[in-house]
Amino acid sequence: MPDRPLRADARRNRERVLAAAQEAFAAEGISVPLDEIARRAGVGAGTVYRHFPTKEALFEAAMVDRVERMTGRAREALTADDAGDAFFDFLQHMVAGGGVKRDLVDALGPQRANAYEGLARELQTVIGELLSRAQQAGAVRTDIGLEDLMTILKGFFVAVHIDNANSGLQERAFAVITDGLRLR
Repeated sequence: MPDRPLRADARRNRERVLAAAQEAFAAEGISVPLDEIARRAGVGAGTVYRHFPTKEALFEAAMVDRVERMTGRAREALTADDAGDAFFDFLQHMVAGGGVKRDLVDALGPQRANAYEGLARELQTVIGELLSRAQQAGAVRTDIGLEDLMTILKGFFVAVHIDNANSGLQERAFAVITDGLRLR
């Protein structure tokens, strides 16, 4: 029996739960109780369990949603006239959306078998296209490959996550990274 589309109110509740889960998982990790996520979403615990029977299912759904949104944003950046600005703007968006979030590190790989594995590869592919366009436009060093960029970003996210008490670290570290990526 095919899944029926969600009613509008159920869809809104599901979206609120996903948003609250992303925020909670980013701040506290997967150990956050489902009841706390329900409270943050402004719904009852039953609503959370109706959409996501386990915390792992909720975590995977939250990651799928995050990676899909990030990929959509990257695809939009591919249509920009200035490939260099589009590349650096997208990196800034990633930092704003994932700079202190350990879950995004997992989504960027290396891959384990999970619900967002193919989506993560798709995101990496689109980031590779952004990188290539920026390099062809003369905005980014040509000796940096996608694997290099992913390693740099993952290291950045982990470092900022570990030392998130240092409020200026993220901005300073990101400035160093973007300066290092620019073609001189």
